[in-house]
Amino acid sequence: MKSFILCLALISLRVDAQRQPIQVGAERMNDYIPLLQGKKVGVVTNHTAVINGIHLVDTLMKRGIKINKIFAPEHGFRGNAANGESISNGKDLKSGLPIISLYGKNKKPTADQLSDIEVLIFDIQDVGVRFYTYLSTMHYCMEACAENKVSFMVLDRPNPNGYYIDGPILEIQHQSMVGLHPIPLVHGMTLGELALMIRGESWINKKDNLKLTVIPCANYDHNRYYQLPIAPSPNLPTPESIILYPTLGLFEGINISMGRGTDKPFECFGAPWLKTGRYTFTPKNIPGKANNPPFLGQVCKGMLVTDFASEYLISFRHVYLEWLILLHQEYPKEEKTPFFNSFFTKLAGTESLQKQIELGKSAEEIRDSWSSGIELFMVKRKPYLIYPYYDGLGLQRK
Repeated sequence: MKSFILCLALISLRVDAQRQPIQVGAERMNDYIPLLQGKKVGVVTNHTAVINGIHLVDTLMKRGIKINKIFAPEHGFRGNAANGESISNGKDLKSGLPIISLYGKNKKPTADQLSDIEVLIFDIQDVGVRFYTYLSTMHYCMEACAENKVSFMVLDRPNPNGYYIDGPILEIQHQSMVGLHPIPLVHGMTLGELALMIRGESWINKKDNLKLTVIPCANYDHNRYYQLPIAPSPNLPTPESIILYPTLGLFEGINISMGRGTDKPFECFGAPWLKTGRYTFTPKNIPGKANNPPFLGQVCKGMLVTDFASEYLISFRHVYLEWLILLHQEYPKEEKTPFFNSFFTKLAGTESLQKQIELGKSAEEIRDSWSSGIELFMVKRKPYLIYPYYDGLGLQRK
């Protein structure tokens, strides 16, 4: 069965090779440069906003667009800050532009910060997981623009996990920076599509004031695998880590390491308490990547799952709960630290997932409990899809 699934994935990739190359929104300059001429512009961006090897900010300035400031998300403008690391305001040495941090206390641009902005551009590569904070940053920027009558433009990019939907729907009482919207953990949408949905579903204040423009990708659909040309953040350096992130990202909420502080972040997991597993690693501090990671300096035993992700590639269409359930079953009773920490519910977006695991529910039973919410979400998202999505029978479900 595995070989059959792998063959289907390889066939799909071969078909991809015969299609036109994907063109991201930022590359379609003829569609948006005229909308920026003569305007005072701000850019919400990071290191991923590159066009033919040149950063978007540099490209726009060379074309005579007046950029007044840069707004930076988690990991900073150049993408070299570790997760959760404090990002300060500053100045970009290359362009000379001021940089306003949107991570930490100042998550949302203020009226003063937008006072000299007429159009705010958003261009950041996402990975299609609800708890990845770039989506929350976009939400707050959209709301700030609506409240201050600033136009908002999304230069869209493909979703590398955009070919499936899985996970529980976030419950509003568990909103946080790692989840603001009632969508599945893996939502199967681009940020451009989500921007349309955020406004359309009235998830921001004064949404009717927001002038929203989305510059879509060309030659992309949700069943087309897209390998990111640039790592979206320091601890997602490989295609395998991005594929595994929806699953191993949840491990931030349990007493285990998912490889932060090693050369295989989000490609392995383990802990000193785990007695089984062939893979060993010792987390350490790595500037810009890991600051005091779990089990710093301790030998961890566990699993390297890089090959698992490589084999399943685009046929990998689930949050792999089996690992989470197995770790919970093997957790030593004598451990003083609880298996789940308070962050797990924020990541999951619901208290039910922890309860289901504690009650001994199987992965299949848990996934079945998500199905009705996912079906309702798929109906709700239809008006906002820009790119086709095909079901398992090859039928378009746009």
